[in-house]
Amino acid sequence: MLSIQAALQQGTALLEKAAIGAPRLTAEVLLCHALHRERVYLYAHATDPLTEVAWIHYGRYLHERMQGKPTQYITGRQEFFGREFRVSPDVLIPRPETEHLVEAAMARLSPGDRMLDAGTGSGAIAVTLALETGARVFACDLSLPALEIAAANGARLGARVGWLACDLASPIADHSLDMLVSNPPYVSSVDEPTLQHEVRAWEPHLALFAGPTGAEVYLRLIEQARRVLKPGGWLLLELGYNSLEPVRSMLSMLSMLGVPDMEVIPDLAGFPRVLAAKLTPCHHAHLLPR
Repeated sequence: MLSIQAALQQGTALLEKAAIGAPRLTAEVLLCHALHRERVYLYAHATDPLTEVAWIHYGRYLHERMQGKPTQYITGRQEFFGREFRVSPDVLIPRPETEHLVEAAMARLSPGDRMLDAGTGSGAIAVTLALETGARVFACDLSLPALEIAAANGARLGARVGWLACDLASPIADHSLDMLVSNPPYVSSVDEPTLQHEVRAWEPHLALFAGPTGAEVYLRLIEQARRVLKPGGWLLLELGYNSLEPVRSMLSMLSMLGVPDMEVIPDLAGFPRVLAAKLTPCHHAHLLPR
């Protein structure tokens, strides 16, 4: 029977041969998942024999990863802002870059403010902001399976979030929000063949692809923000690698009085990652739970 150390070595070699990134770390994560243990256990019990059941599960996880299934979908979890979120192929895997969006929102929210996370996915943004601020947080998604995962994450982490099944901010009342935040779909459908196989094959296309230009959802969010935001309210958008100029142009075109306050926030690599703007709202309406 293999020891834990030998199983790790074999798993690492298999992942290396399959050209999987970070093979040693991935093998450790998958073996921990098979054993239902933390990583420190692997080193404290390196010479212990691996049980047959654990070996069967570990072998299956390695096979899935070598076939391209993301590690997070195998383990069903991903860390975001220091908390563990449950994920599945029904939601995008939360990325570290999105923490810049959360930090920008935190810097502009006050206790009691009302905000909406449009296209919430796993709920990582909404749950984090609900736990880190005193704001009244709402979140929406078109995907019912995604909303189920988001609501379960919120309940498990103790976050008070109002969950809505709707298309972006379409049913939200006029001038009812202090902030609209979104990490929207921003990949052009034309660029689908260029995506990594594991992204293209496993992550939900509804949350990835915006349309032929990649800017379609940004345009709708900006139009809706002008209606639902209170005077002085904030629109915060996560940006794709080539989204800044199209989004900035849309904001300038659609804001009748110009954009009085706009900031572009870079990620750690220096790329534009978040656009924060105050818009002049216009008029129309529907409903937000009070």
